[in-house]
Amino acid sequence: MAQNSPRPIALIVLAAGAGTRMKSDLPKPLHPIGGAPMIAHALAAGRALEPARIVVVTGHGAEAVETALDEIAPEVVCVRQDRQLGTGHAVLQAAPALEGFEGDAVVLYADTPFVSAATLRSMQAARADHDIVVLGFRAADPGRYGRLLMEGERLVRIVEAKDATPEQLGIDLCNSGLLAADAGQLMSLLAQVETDNAAGEYYLTDLAEIAASQGLSATAILCSEAETLGINSRAELAAAEAQFQRLKRAELLDNGVTMTAPETVILSADTWVGRDATVEPYVVFGPSVTVESGATIRAFSHLEAAHVSAGAIVGPYARLRPGAEIGNDAHIGNFVEVKAARIGEGAKVNHLTYIGDAEIGDRTNVGAGTVTCNYDGVFKHRTVIGKDTFIGSDTMLVAPVRVGDKAMTASGSVITRDVPDGAMALARAKQVDKPGLAIRLMTRLREAKAARAKD
Repeated sequence: MAQNSPRPIALIVLAAGAGTRMKSDLPKPLHPIGGAPMIAHALAAGRALEPARIVVVTGHGAEAVETALDEIAPEVVCVRQDRQLGTGHAVLQAAPALEGFEGDAVVLYADTPFVSAATLRSMQAARADHDIVVLGFRAADPGRYGRLLMEGERLVRIVEAKDATPEQLGIDLCNSGLLAADAGQLMSLLAQVETDNAAGEYYLTDLAEIAASQGLSATAILCSEAETLGINSRAELAAAEAQFQRLKRAELLDNGVTMTAPETVILSADTWVGRDATVEPYVVFGPSVTVESGATIRAFSHLEAAHVSAGAIVGPYARLRPGAEIGNDAHIGNFVEVKAARIGEGAKVNHLTYIGDAEIGDRTNVGAGTVTCNYDGVFKHRTVIGKDTFIGSDTMLVAPVRVGDKAMTASGSVITRDVPDGAMALARAKQVDKPGLAIRLMTRLREAKAARAKD
């Protein structure tokens, strides 16, 4: 009998497949989409149901998948499917992890990353009137998909394409594989599944027919085909990345971000850009980037694990590496690289400069060609520059070193000692002029070149 929703939810995420068509040493669930493993996308949608438990069924590459999950989803429980005997068998491996659980189980797939939270909530709501709810879609090319055989709202059977009759292959209502049911009832029904099919596997899809034979109610709710995109090859992975980028760009535009050529911007799953920010063409956002309202990211810049505050300008051709913190109204210009450094409010680092393991004070100006020499070959060292300070072009700051507030360094200096507040540091060799030497030298060089040409 159908149960009232909402009930406690357990997610069962299938991530055991070998993914041989990927032709990769990396387990299929760990291939990235938007900079995050595809399994992370499935988990993100499932978390919208506020699950009480999450069980991931691993198999091929289990150790690698489980290690990754320790980082991205430490709350999950992993169980293994040591023998690949079909989807029904895979779900059954979750039974020990759900022992004593009273609620619904929702079956998701690690390689189906685009099912929306809204669709999962619709499945959850449909459980109020049905014992089993599967997710279906109308396919433009039904091909290899299983077909849903319906009588009105009642799902009577799911037929895999390889087992279907010619008449059944003409049906365009297809099975996504996702399913929701009472957890205990699901495991009881799975125990009755047999392998009398073309693949000799335990099909999860047999549950609809078994349920019907026992007077249980099964139905299907529909979503768009785009949500059910599965990934089994590099070509499908590329298509999934393109779909992700379209969705993420649309999300940013809807949230008030200006993108003059959105089709050229590459985003990550966790990219966050505030309203009234501007992103120019050919910007790449790696994982863990936040850009606050009113900031501008100019063309051909690359950002990863960085934070850009309100009103700041980054680029063009800038690189923000992990740990870059760009303050309000700060400027990071062309061919500037920032790593593990805080750039203060209103500070300017505009040209051809490397700032690493450093702190730059408010309103400080860093001249072109400046380098914080942070690495001695073994250890990283920190550079601290105060507020309202002027760093002359081509200054080498040999860390650890501190330049005080309202101080200056002369262009071309190599700074190896701390510079006090308000001081001017000059650290370069005295200029020596040799009269006439340039002319004599060039004459000799030209003569030598002419002699070589005759030889």
